[in-house]
Amino acid sequence: MRLVGTRPEWLATVPYRAAGPGGVPQNVQLGVERLPVDRLPAGCDALIAAGDLQGVAPSPLGGDPVLLGIALADYLGVWAESGLLPPAGRVGVLLTGDLYSAPGADRRGASGAVLDVWLAFAAAGCSMVFGVAGNHDEVTAGQVAELGPDVALLDGDRRSFGGVTVAGISGIVGDPGRALRRTEKDFLALAGKLTNPPPDVLLLHEGPTGDRPAQLGRAAVRGALERRAPALTLCGHVHWDDPVAVLGDGHIVNVDARVVVLTS
Repeated sequence: MRLVGTRPEWLATVPYRAAGPGGVPQNVQLGVERLPVDRLPAGCDALIAAGDLQGVAPSPLGGDPVLLGIALADYLGVWAESGLLPPAGRVGVLLTGDLYSAPGADRRGASGAVLDVWLAFAAAGCSMVFGVAGNHDEVTAGQVAELGPDVALLDGDRRSFGGVTVAGISGIVGDPGRALRRTEKDFLALAGKLTNPPPDVLLLHEGPTGDRPAQLGRAAVRGALERRAPALTLCGHVHWDDPVAVLGDGHIVNVDARVVVLTS
């Protein structure tokens, strides 16, 4: 599943609230963009990739503000009715983690439970939901597995759907005594294992550096992936203004605070 174009096409924006400097809530916009790929999993007419949805937003269905990821799942039906997206049953979801926000969007770097975001995509009827956990997520693979046979939180493992293989590593490099952190040595060893052979899609929360100076990431992860690069590596954790970079004979797409719709 390879990119056949690297210039994202704007589709929509979702208004939300996020914690700014000093924890002051800010009104911001979540960009929704489209990139073309050469093929999609059987049973999907589009894949939605998103991460670092650290904010709250009103659902288009009404009610009090909810986690941004829940609002995004609610938008799928609205966008399907308008023709912007296929029906949710023909849409797969790929999540790169950090899906929590303090309820008032008034605390940066807050950690908390995010199972409801996964549940929202599953309840919307998405054909599959695969993802990794970010360092601010409180969720387990067991909890996610109860949401359906094609809903999976990945950490050092892989799943297949519709002829496409997706692998993932949750968390970041850091003190292994803290949740969702492992040493760089262990992280790189896991990356090496998951890319032998390479999956079609690799999901990471903390990703590699890109091919331009402003595309920040972990250089050692790039070095570990370049020789056997997946066709598509999705990551977040740090924001890139330009979301696409070359990695070996594949590409990185950074979805930090961004939604990318992959279509054929």
